[in-house]
Amino acid sequence: MMRSMYSGVAGLKTHQTKMDVIGNNIANVNTTSYKSQSINFSDLMYQTTSRASGPNATTGRAGVNAKQIGLGVQSAAISTSITTAGSTQTTGNPFDIKISGEAFFIVSGDGRSNYFTRDGSFYVDAAGNLAMSSTGYNVMGWLPDPSTEGTTIKKDSVQALRVLSAANMTYPPESTTEAYVDGILDKLEPDAGTSAGKSMNLSFFDALGYSYTAKFSIHETETKGQYTVQLDDILNADGDSLVDVYGVNNITDIANFGGSKTEQTTQLCQLAKNASYDSTNKVFKMTMGPDEYLIDYNEKKISGVTYTVDPATTSVAAGGTVKMLGEGKVSKDDLESVYGLVYQADTKKYYIRDHVTGTGKEVDDTEWKTILKIDDFKSAPVINDDGSVSFEIEQTFTADNAAADYDSASKTFKVTLPATDTWKAYDLEEPGNGKEYSYDVAPDGQAQVTTTITRNGYNLIFNTDSGKFVSINGGDAVTLDFNETASVKGGGTAQLGNFSDINIDWSNVTWFANGGSSTISAQSGTEDKGIGAGRKLGQMSGVSIQQDGTIYATYDNGMTRLLGQIAVAKFANAAGLEKAGDNLYAATLNSGEFDGIGIDITSDGVGSMSTGCLEMSNVDLSAEFTEMITTQRGFQANSRIITVSDTMLEELVNLKR
Repeated sequence: MMRSMYSGVAGLKTHQTKMDVIGNNIANVNTTSYKSQSINFSDLMYQTTSRASGPNATTGRAGVNAKQIGLGVQSAAISTSITTAGSTQTTGNPFDIKISGEAFFIVSGDGRSNYFTRDGSFYVDAAGNLAMSSTGYNVMGWLPDPSTEGTTIKKDSVQALRVLSAANMTYPPESTTEAYVDGILDKLEPDAGTSAGKSMNLSFFDALGYSYTAKFSIHETETKGQYTVQLDDILNADGDSLVDVYGVNNITDIANFGGSKTEQTTQLCQLAKNASYDSTNKVFKMTMGPDEYLIDYNEKKISGVTYTVDPATTSVAAGGTVKMLGEGKVSKDDLESVYGLVYQADTKKYYIRDHVTGTGKEVDDTEWKTILKIDDFKSAPVINDDGSVSFEIEQTFTADNAAADYDSASKTFKVTLPATDTWKAYDLEEPGNGKEYSYDVAPDGQAQVTTTITRNGYNLIFNTDSGKFVSINGGDAVTLDFNETASVKGGGTAQLGNFSDINIDWSNVTWFANGGSSTISAQSGTEDKGIGAGRKLGQMSGVSIQQDGTIYATYDNGMTRLLGQIAVAKFANAAGLEKAGDNLYAATLNSGEFDGIGIDITSDGVGSMSTGCLEMSNVDLSAEFTEMITTQRGFQANSRIITVSDTMLEELVNLKR
């Protein structure tokens, strides 16, 4: 009976232990990544009252089994369902990470002792370290390999991941080293034939991250399908020319873009009509009438008026004026029908019509100016016997050319002209765009005119049959070559080491017809991958964690940087890990040792990490409540063993009475 009582006590103890396990599971039903536990019982030792005997072959008697009395129950093992994943809880926090598979995060509080957890609720502390939200332990992993300039991970002993260090908050600037030009240079592009040329800009960066704009222009040459590309200026981000910023004489003091090339053409020309050549004074003279010489003559002159030059005029200064005298007459019919005046024959006067009385105010000199739209009279208008009005006026006209002499006999102007005006009839352009004219003139005025064109830059050549690019400077690309230093006006030297030479590829430009509109443009970087485009200083704009645990930062200059990789640990017997509280586990002899390096979670092809979510507890409440009921019944039954055994002892004691 005593044995039965102690068996009941053992049963009570083990069922209480099971209830403790169940209670702990239910208490942690909402604990992040909690792994439920279960307990197994085993019977305790036995008291053998009779050992087993084997069968007797001689007598034929059968064997007898042993007689054993059990002494109760004990807790055999408490197991953790560590490989069973919990449900997913979405949080939206990019530093909340859920592990898929059987791996564990590695965390450490001191950098030496490592613990393991499935709790991926992380945050970034004030020092930029990735850490557990609950304990502050650092998340361990691998850092970028310096030998590969941080482009790959060096899988060595795990260390704390400091993802938001001061060095990681910015991405360094880089100067532009590559560029390309593409699009169509229309064969009929009108701007290419002007002195300014067809404009094209290239934006680029220096080594400090400052942005600039190189301004190019494309000019036609005398040869069809060939152009000259030249550098006109370089502006900073404020639109200021580097010529002014550095105080140099010319943009070529800052950067070189091809050399100077000279082209010469010669043609035999005759003097323009009415022009003559004074071989003694080596000047050109041209005879011009008022219509040719006076710039506003045709606009200001009045129809029906004959003009002559004021006899006092013998010569005109450059840019001066000429006074012209005019005589005119307006008939009576025109004055009445066109101008609406009323003529009174007895007084030989005109009146402004009054629509009520039929007559009105007499027209005086002031009204005549208004009616006839004449600025000034040389003398007052005269009303003739036939009612017509005669008048003399004087007008001033502006000279259109250089200093001139007035020939009163032929009533023309003799104007001294520059050579280019004299040869206009032979399609010689105005000087400019690097053009200069030189000429040898015979006494009869026939001249051999040599046109010298100086062009700065590179020669761009197209195939005139196919419209495809042939070459620029004999190849596919040219270089915008920056000087190391520049001499400053007034003395001193400017340092230009922050600029890098830019290789510009032109091979994709075409010379097709596009309605007179060109689409040619320049872009920084190579065309296929954008390499060498340069960049400004980048500020960190975000952090992302990939499925394999690699951590990348993104920057507002379009760059990304590898910050590290979260390492994980796997164990041969994960159930052998020892719980250390705070959702942490410690390695034991039965779980297998951690090698200090860890593994990539995707190395088995199954595991991965998901951000913005956490693993919930894997406690099954329905199973726990069922276990709770059976445990309660077992506890009750064991308590009955004790009470019944006590009653039997009481009866035994009462036998002596």
